[in-house]
Amino acid sequence: MISRASASDVMTLTSDVGPAPMQVGACLVLDAGPGFDVAAAQECIGERIRAVPRLRQRLVAAPPGCGRPIWIDDAGFEIGQHVRSVRCPAPGDERALLDLASDVVTDPLPRSRPLWSAVFVTGLIGATGTPGGRVGLVVTFHHVLADGIGGLAVLAHLVDGMPAPPRARFPVPPPSRRSLAADAWRGRRRALSSLARTRASIGQAVAELGVRRPVAATRCSLNQPTGRGRRLAVVRASLADIATLAHSRGGTVNDVVLAAVTGALRALLDSRGESVGTLVVSVPVSARASDSTGELGNRSGVMPVALPADGDLLQRLERTAQITQARKASVPGASAALLGAAFRLLAAVHLLRLMMNHQHLIHTFVTDLRGPDQPLTFNGAAVTDVIPITLTTGNVTVAFGALSYAGTLTITVVADSGRVPDLPVLAAALQAELAEAGARPRQPFGTKS
Repeated sequence: MISRASASDVMTLTSDVGPAPMQVGACLVLDAGPGFDVAAAQECIGERIRAVPRLRQRLVAAPPGCGRPIWIDDAGFEIGQHVRSVRCPAPGDERALLDLASDVVTDPLPRSRPLWSAVFVTGLIGATGTPGGRVGLVVTFHHVLADGIGGLAVLAHLVDGMPAPPRARFPVPPPSRRSLAADAWRGRRRALSSLARTRASIGQAVAELGVRRPVAATRCSLNQPTGRGRRLAVVRASLADIATLAHSRGGTVNDVVLAAVTGALRALLDSRGESVGTLVVSVPVSARASDSTGELGNRSGVMPVALPADGDLLQRLERTAQITQARKASVPGASAALLGAAFRLLAAVHLLRLMMNHQHLIHTFVTDLRGPDQPLTFNGAAVTDVIPITLTTGNVTVAFGALSYAGTLTITVVADSGRVPDLPVLAAALQAELAEAGARPRQPFGTKS
């Protein structure tokens, strides 16, 4: 069986031209107790990844004329190259854990190995003040290995509750050049025989991207070329409160997240002496038929949406719900193939990074994922917190990743450390927006000076 990178995967690889890698992840906080055995936890991960073949595969280029890159088993796979532990430099400081997680996720993964890592962060102080009572687990994926939904499916196989995977042959020899060439030609014939569907999909992609009625992003300080460094801040809210508000206004939880983000960004720009009435947000649109690990990689397109930044939260929410409902495409994720072709063309003429550093099409990225409703455990330790860590690239200085887990909605703000020194202002504004939505107000996590 030949497993190839999809058109979206190729777009992700092509887009990985900035100083920060196209990597995403999550930080799980485990209520482990002082007797947590890191060696046993590492062995546990090594056993459980057998259920997800992609975690023991690497992506390699196919020979000339043999189609897109392929995933093959890594015959030299060693779990110790992917799982390690570090001690938190400041055990009682939330900021230290977030900084460490940011450094881990932005550390480039070697392309010669499977594109993931897991790092245990030991020495955290427990909720009751017990030294060593908590352990962080920072899991990182290159975006070509899994998108957000795929990443959640992978995490589901790492925590407790899944049946033990059956023993399977490993490594499987890679396909021959002849079989790759034959498979590539079959794919080309299928593409030629479906030209009518291709024309229709282009129309659907154009609709999803909003190309027929484009709205340029107003120039402001949110768009500046970014560097390598990233800084995180996290805010939380009651998922039930957010869902109740969303449904009362004919919207979704995602609509509330978008409305809260635009309000927080407006407050940030106000503090900088800038005024922007409309913000253009890039929202991923999944084309996945299921949330299993059977087909990982990227299965999503993007939908740029011009949203109001003025008014109070309820006014923005109602308008946002109307706009997103009108923009929802009949074929979600259709834009991936069209974007992939455009990005490959720009990369071929060495203009992609220049375009990404000077684009004025969007202000920010917002990703919203629905995580597990019930609390999880890992190797017997309760997972008390799951912090999503998304990415930002090009000249987009700040992005947002939202994830629901066990009744709590967590939103992580990912900011360029050099371009957004006022991250605490943004985090506090976002927490205030969620409080206005009826959520329980809390001190923004990771913004203590």
